[in-house]
Amino acid sequence: MESGLMETYVMGIATEEEVEKVLSLKKEYPAFKDALEQLEYDMELLAQSMGIEPPAGTLTKIEHEINEIQRQNQTIQTTVEAEYSYNKTHQENKRGKYIEVESESNQMRVNKAWKWVFIAVFVLGKIFLAFAIYFYLENRQVKEQIQELKIELKQKIR
Repeated sequence: MESGLMETYVMGIATEEEVEKVLSLKKEYPAFKDALEQLEYDMELLAQSMGIEPPAGTLTKIEHEINEIQRQNQTIQTTVEAEYSYNKTHQENKRGKYIEVESESNQMRVNKAWKWVFIAVFVLGKIFLAFAIYFYLENRQVKEQIQELKIELKQKIR
């Protein structure tokens, strides 16, 4: 009882082992239980005597804020309910005309404008690749012709 275990338990800073020990001692020894209850009562009196009164009007401010939050939630709920009922009637009207299909795709969706940009970039890339290959082959052919002309020129000079 004099180890400070009861005080740490009452203040809520006891470890799990200490809490288990206090609970087991409380069951075994009625004197320990009475002392623990007296300590809890004394701590409550101490806390009440040290308490600070909140400023005047604090309770009304809190009530006003709670009422505002409730009003906002009710407004949101009525809006959602109105949309739900509209969607429900809208779906009931559509139900006869269309079959609803839900699909979950792991594909990335792209805005239509970006889709055309990607297609244009892809096509331009292919065109530039074709030109690069064409000019590479032309350049190689011209180099071979220049080499042949150099050989002919050297033969004529000799």
